[in-house]
Amino acid sequence: MVSTPTRTRGRAPRDGKPEASPASAKKPSGLRRLLRNFWDSLEGKDRAPNSSTYYLILGCALALTAIGVMMVLSASSVEAISEGKSPYADALKQAMFGVLGALAMYVISRTNVNWMKRLSWWALGAVVVLLALVQVMGNSVNGNKNWIDIGGVTLQPSETAKLVLCVWIAAVLARKQKLLHRWWHVIIPVVPGAGLVIALVMLGNDLGTVIVIAAITAAGLFFAGVPGKMLAIAGAVGVAGAILGTVSSANRICRITSWLGTASASCKADFDFDFQSTNGMYGLAQGSWTGLGLGQSRQKYNWLPEAHNDFIFAIIGEELGLVGTIVVLVLFAILGIAIFRVVVRQTDPFQRTLAGGIMVWLLGQASMNMAVVTQLLPVVGVPLPFISYGGSALVMSLCGVGVVLSLARSQLPPQQRPRFLPRRSPKTARKHT
Repeated sequence: MVSTPTRTRGRAPRDGKPEASPASAKKPSGLRRLLRNFWDSLEGKDRAPNSSTYYLILGCALALTAIGVMMVLSASSVEAISEGKSPYADALKQAMFGVLGALAMYVISRTNVNWMKRLSWWALGAVVVLLALVQVMGNSVNGNKNWIDIGGVTLQPSETAKLVLCVWIAAVLARKQKLLHRWWHVIIPVVPGAGLVIALVMLGNDLGTVIVIAAITAAGLFFAGVPGKMLAIAGAVGVAGAILGTVSSANRICRITSWLGTASASCKADFDFDFQSTNGMYGLAQGSWTGLGLGQSRQKYNWLPEAHNDFIFAIIGEELGLVGTIVVLVLFAILGIAIFRVVVRQTDPFQRTLAGGIMVWLLGQASMNMAVVTQLLPVVGVPLPFISYGGSALVMSLCGVGVVLSLARSQLPPQQRPRFLPRRSPKTARKHT
């Protein structure tokens, strides 16, 4: 039997020299190869989806919530006693909202989040109405008008707006997926809708929440697949709007000048943002490596304003030291990596945009809060997700985690999906019958 010679694929070289094989092609440098391997391991695309991502998200969210309840108890007890209240009052409220948020997280994680599409416009309308009512009959705290009392319960609609905007932007852009290369379809109705929410929140002087909502809007456009040129132009317009909003307010100018160390005498007399940021740094410095011990903070004795709220990270550093702050950072980092894996594995545009918006919301807000406490950013009122005191913020953050858990669960084969109770084997079931 005569064997037929095999033919090489492709055209023969003109000069008669053999073509270079793929193995002999130029390999990437060591640094590029290292970065590529790191990014591939971060995405986890080369591995089949498993339940570890689900449990990492769930475990980090619950751990951060537990740390938050513990630190709220420590940071708020002294001021509560000085005001004649129970030292456990704020911590018990935080724990109650943590339980409510955990229940909501569980319920949402067991559903298919596509039902949110149908309610997205209604939810946005309800949020706009609540934000408008805040400006009419809301409560003002430290110059920010963000809260409203409904039936004896104090709500913060701006926190609800974050999750609602994530859902609404994802629903709108997913429906326009094939039209996102046109300016008009990118702008309408996302920009006016988000702009209306931002304007209403800005009326309450909550600059921190405005920045977070703007980041959620930008994340929605990015993960929906809007072209980079449009994103760059939109970013430039957003920066211009932020500069205009800053220079139009003496309060915001004083925040910037205090951060730069060039605050005028009038700024120090009227606002004195240096006092809060400086005492936050004192707390971190006193904590050193291992901290003063849980409950042993000195700054919480009416030295550090908002010790159990926006500046709770400083109390963590003072009582638990660098070790405690690193634990919090690692938990947020693991949470971010796990959510990112859920995002990159999504093929449905609505689900990808929704998960990406929630990721930017939670991690961006956490980064802003810690940057403010460490004086890397000017003082803005942004709570630390899961940890800072606040029922509305905690419940909405856990609801956002519930949405991501639902998406992570849907990526698994039915037999690998986490269950609330383990299935009984057929033999055990027959014994019970």
